[in-house]
Amino acid sequence: MTLTSSFKYVTLLALPLAAASVATTAVAFDPTGKVECIAPSDPGGGWDFTCRSVGNVMQELDLVPANVQTINMAGAGGGVAFAHVVSKRAGDDQLLVAASTATTTRLAQGQFPGLSADMVNWVGALGADYGIIAVSADSEYQNLNDLMDALKEDPRSVKFAGGSARGGWDHLKVLIAAQAAEVENLPRVAYLSYNNGGEALTQVIGGHVDAFTGDITEAQGFMESGDLRVLAVLSEERLPGEFADIPTAREQGIDALGPNWRGFYMPADISDDALAYWTDAMDTIYESEEWQSVMSQNGLMPFHMTAGEFEEFVLNQIDEIEQISQDIGLIQ
Repeated sequence: MTLTSSFKYVTLLALPLAAASVATTAVAFDPTGKVECIAPSDPGGGWDFTCRSVGNVMQELDLVPANVQTINMAGAGGGVAFAHVVSKRAGDDQLLVAASTATTTRLAQGQFPGLSADMVNWVGALGADYGIIAVSADSEYQNLNDLMDALKEDPRSVKFAGGSARGGWDHLKVLIAAQAAEVENLPRVAYLSYNNGGEALTQVIGGHVDAFTGDITEAQGFMESGDLRVLAVLSEERLPGEFADIPTAREQGIDALGPNWRGFYMPADISDDALAYWTDAMDTIYESEEWQSVMSQNGLMPFHMTAGEFEEFVLNQIDEIEQISQDIGLIQ
């Protein structure tokens, strides 16, 4: 099983948006009263950003009757929120929950015991923060192949730092690239976990760790200061704007993709009309000038799919993350 097939949509999704804005389809459902968005984290994180920024755009576009209320529900890496939605919010058609690749990673690794992706409705993704592999500016590694050649000689020779736990998405991005480069003995690749990407980057810039694995938006400051050299971005094509000079892993002969998508799921047992409304709302949000401005200001890259297509993507991604997690012995 390859680790990139579930990302097959990325090229299509990165194409320029149609000039015409698509209006929401007239359906029987219309939200009334309070719309809630659960951020499965404390304030300030990526899920919190997703709820608050999308909620603001929904209000600006008159997709909701009033402010969207963000509810922070941290715990178990999103597991507390997922269990709450499954057990207590079935049929609630005015509840959105922020999700990302971290959500599918934990589902793939069985970290939400007794719960599975088919217990909720996956309604849409509205952008992605692409993974990178980077080193300090004075590192001996000039490109991704230099680094992977070192791993082929000795998987312990390069120490990686990231902001997720061992087996989390930052760790897996390195392993996806290493597997694509035909590095053997993946469980021996050294990975050090830090509280966040900023701490991990500080260790790399300080010369204490060899390489960084994380998302490109985390690294912008160090890139601008000249302290960090990004060896590869794990996107299908080069990113636009200020990131256009960064080579992809693919153009270096390593078929590795790592989008950290931002999107939403909803409870099970909502009506077809409600699902149609929120699916259409995701399209309207994504194509709006308001959301494109939010994406540009926060480093999010083009990545969009809704409803059935998004659910298929999520299930495929879970299967592939489960496979690589088995390959490195994280799960049985």
